Amino acid sequence: MSIKSLTRRGALGLFAVASATFTLGAPAQAQVDFAGQTIEWIIPFGTGGGSDTWARFNAPFLSRHLPGNPTVVVVNEPGGGSTRGTNLFTQRARPDGLTILGTSGSTQFPYLLGDPRVRYEYQDWSVVMIGPTGGVAYVSPSTGVESIDDIAELQGQRLVYASQGATSLDLVPMLAFNLLGFDVNYVFGFGGRGDGRLAFERGEVNIDYQTSSAFINNVTPLVEEGTAVPLMSWGVLDEDGNPQRDPTFPDLPILEEVYEMVHGEAPSGPMYDAYKAFNTAGFAAQKMVVLPEGASDELIETYRQAWRDVFADPEYQESFEAALGSYEQVTDAGADALFRAGTTIDPEVRAMVVDMLTTEYNVRLGD
Repeated sequence: MSIKSLTRRGALGLFAVASATFTLGAPAQAQVDFAGQTIEWIIPFGTGGGSDTWARFNAPFLSRHLPGNPTVVVVNEPGGGSTRGTNLFTQRARPDGLTILGTSGSTQFPYLLGDPRVRYEYQDWSVVMIGPTGGVAYVSPSTGVESIDDIAELQGQRLVYASQGATSLDLVPMLAFNLLGFDVNYVFGFGGRGDGRLAFERGEVNIDYQTSSAFINNVTPLVEEGTAVPLMSWGVLDEDGNPQRDPTFPDLPILEEVYEMVHGEAPSGPMYDAYKAFNTAGFAAQKMVVLPEGASDELIETYRQAWRDVFADPEYQESFEAALGSYEQVTDAGADALFRAGTTIDPEVRAMVVDMLTTEYNVRLGD
């Protein structure tokens, strides 16, 4: 994997900063020792989804490279579109390094939209690693779609999607499907994308999306057996902020290409601006590892050094792409820059999306 993989995700001019991530780390200030300790990695989603898959892949490597080789246990705390587990982290985590949080775009979005369920403040935390990722939308062959060439078959159909909630990362496919003119019934309240996939497998819904890691590990077998048909990926962004095909799924078109297939012209307008904004916040800075408020500089550096060592681990480098796709994980200055990009939003975009959720889907923040 090359740093180029990250820069294609690096919207908002992050190329130079992120490129230095693996070379400009500060020297370790050791003395932190986790020997004999257990570290709880809180994932505010159910098992089987992209965040759970990502954390469970990374956890053994983090254990290997933290001083004292502590046991790192992934603890799933689903609910509220990820706000429940994140609120619990804010309330209970002590700044001793024994509790860390893995956030997702589904955690960022309620924060960005001003959801009243949010009792956490990103700016109170210290980011130690960020994992950009991608995502793939797919449908059941029961829709009559056998490949992306059959996209017209979806026009006028009543599609059903199992959603964590309108302010979760599912907002990206909602905006995409809205742009494409799909008639989608969103069934809200699922604990995570893993639950959504299981609903798809049971035939309860006929359109779904998974982040890259979950798609690779859990949906690819469905595609191979003919029970799922990939439609499109959310793509990546080059260093100039232009959408490109995802290098993990180079044969899949991106939303912009599918839109042209359906409408005969390139997407534009306020809804597309909203899609781009949330796609950036939800995927370039998709998965974060943060320490709670009050973590010392020494503890932050200990974790960042551990991640540098993880990224340099030959076994990690050999197995990472097959498990999670062609997306570099970052720490240090690159993580700081992505953190800022992923936790800010234009107020006009926020207002438009909140109005759309209320008027079109009868969704009010906090429901």
